[in-house]
Amino acid sequence: MPLQLFKEEGLLFNTNFLDQTSTSGLYAYRGELVLVEGEIADEKGHTKPPVEVMRGAVLLGDEKLKLLVGSIDDIASINTLTEKYKDLFSPEMKALLYVVNIESPAQVEIEGITFVLIPLVQGVPWNEVIDELALEKSDFKGQSSADKLVTLLDELKSYKPKYPTAPLADVIAGATDVKREGWGAV
Repeated sequence: MPLQLFKEEGLLFNTNFLDQTSTSGLYAYRGELVLVEGEIADEKGHTKPPVEVMRGAVLLGDEKLKLLVGSIDDIASINTLTEKYKDLFSPEMKALLYVVNIESPAQVEIEGITFVLIPLVQGVPWNEVIDELALEKSDFKGQSSADKLVTLLDELKSYKPKYPTAPLADVIAGATDVKREGWGAV
């Protein structure tokens, strides 16, 4: 199962939770997903922090990933993401990514899967996807953290975004210079 494999390989970072849903064998994760690992820091094999991550990752999977939501800083990183994890994508996977440096929303097909791409300079992917799908707190009432992701996936199955379809190369070519807004200590 991919999420347990990711954990064993150190590909989950700043984990919020990794739990089994009420469906046997189906696991849910929220945190960051490593796209580019950090270098080995010492002779004991400890690694430096990741070079690049998908922030606010929302993942759901059994033998394959069924749900992929998160935020990337650079649209070109979608190639890193898909190259690293494509073998673990279910053909029915629902994917929605928030991207800092794209100007307008689009849908692209990668490895036979439609990825919905939405510009977002600052924000939390979990909150943003709930708004995008017009979900309410009551839609999640009484559910465990893991089962909330199942509800999200169920809603994404009927989600019909009105964003234009574009070749990935065109979306990458249209990347802007926008950078993620960060806030330091006050």
